Amino acid sequence: MSRLPHPVPAPATDARLLTIAAEHLRRLGPRRVTVVGIAQAAGMTHANVYRYFPSKTALIDAVAAQWLRRLELGLAEIADAPDPADDKLERLLVAIAQGNRGLLARDRHLFEVYAAAAETSRGFVRKHRARVRVLAERVIDEGIATGAFEPRNRDRAMAFVFDAAHRFINPVAVRVDADMPQEMFDARLGATIQAIQRVLAAGGL
Repeated sequence: MSRLPHPVPAPATDARLLTIAAEHLRRLGPRRVTVVGIAQAAGMTHANVYRYFPSKTALIDAVAAQWLRRLELGLAEIADAPDPADDKLERLLVAIAQGNRGLLARDRHLFEVYAAAAETSRGFVRKHRARVRVLAERVIDEGIATGAFEPRNRDRAMAFVFDAAHRFINPVAVRVDADMPQEMFDARLGATIQAIQRVLAAGGL
């Protein structure tokens, strides 16, 4: 006797609202997005939307935070890979830089939400930075343990990595360089990463 296929579970309401909000944000931009419009697309009242998100800002921030979490999952895979620490540090910085620049190119409105949140250091951005820092620390500690990196002071080395790469990994700085040709962007990023790795390996900090 053939078995009936298991029904596919419906997405959770909050996840469905995030999907709809992301699509509205992409088309309309944050100013023109409305809770009423999202509620109508979801087939519910706007009062019901507020059961899941207390404000329009909270809903839009949640869309940006969702994108950042996906980026973090990719960064965690790099940090956990069985590769040399110097290679992982390079891949980590490239993934952040290209992730930000890619978002700017394909979804300018979502990028602007993220950049504005970074400028005001909103909560979801602070949490993202903390998680990225933990991953970078893991890679650098691994490099110190294996002898690939020999900084005199671990904390100064960590600060140096983020300071040196700031132009490529901070969304506000990435926005300033939006018109930079990709070839030039890649060349400058590569040169910066090489300089970071040389300093860490030489024990100059």
